[in-house]
Amino acid sequence: MQRVILAGVDPAAGGRAAANWAEDEAILRDLPLRVLRAGPRNPGEAGVTVTGPGLGPEDMTADAETLTRPLILVPDAPARSNHTGGVTLGVDARRPADAAIDFAFESARLRGLRLHAVHAWALPPSAAELLFAVPEEDRATWEDHEVQLLADALRPWRAKYPDVPVLQDVVLFTPSEALLHHCAHAALVVVGHRRGSAWGDTTRSLLRAGTCPVAVVPS
Repeated sequence: MQRVILAGVDPAAGGRAAANWAEDEAILRDLPLRVLRAGPRNPGEAGVTVTGPGLGPEDMTADAETLTRPLILVPDAPARSNHTGGVTLGVDARRPADAAIDFAFESARLRGLRLHAVHAWALPPSAAELLFAVPEEDRATWEDHEVQLLADALRPWRAKYPDVPVLQDVVLFTPSEALLHHCAHAALVVVGHRRGSAWGDTTRSLLRAGTCPVAVVPS
C-alpha cells in the first residue's frame, strides 16, 4: 500500500511545518501516514515523501539518483503568503516532464488552488550576433512561439483536470530567476527531475531560498 512518508523529521523536536504538511497530504490523498526517523531515501511504500530542513542542497544531491517518488521539502517557517498562494510549476515547454506536470495539477486540484505554470526562455543565439538591440517584432515573434509551446505542453493536462484554473506564464529569465521570483507567494513549487542528470541550479536555488515547500518529482 502506498503511504505518505514523513522522513527524517521528529515532530516533537522541531520540523512541525513538515509534519503538518505530511498530515495534510495524507488526508488530501486519502493515504495512511507513516513517520520514519531515517532520511528521505525512497521508502518503497511511499506515494509521496515529505521531509524538513536539515538536508542542504548539496546533501540532497546524494538522494537524486535514487528518487523514484515525489519528494516534498518543507522549510521550518514558510512565508505567511504561502497559505493563500497557488501551486507554481516550473515547466520546460520543450521537454515537459509529464510526472511533474501531473503532480502539480493534482496538488492544485486537491487544495482548490490555481496552477501557475512558469516557462523560462532565452533569446536565440542569433540575437547575440545583432549589432543593435533586438527588434521588437523579432522578440514578439519568438515570445509568441514560446507561448504556443507552453500551451501545447499543458493542453492534455488541462483536459484531464478541467476544474483547475491555470495561469500560463512565459518569462525571459533563467529558470532559477523565474521560480525564485514567484516562490515567496506560492503554496508549493513543483519541479521535475530526470534520472541521470544533476539537480541543477534551479532546484538548488529553491532549496536554499527556503520560503515555501518544494516538490521534486522524478521523471
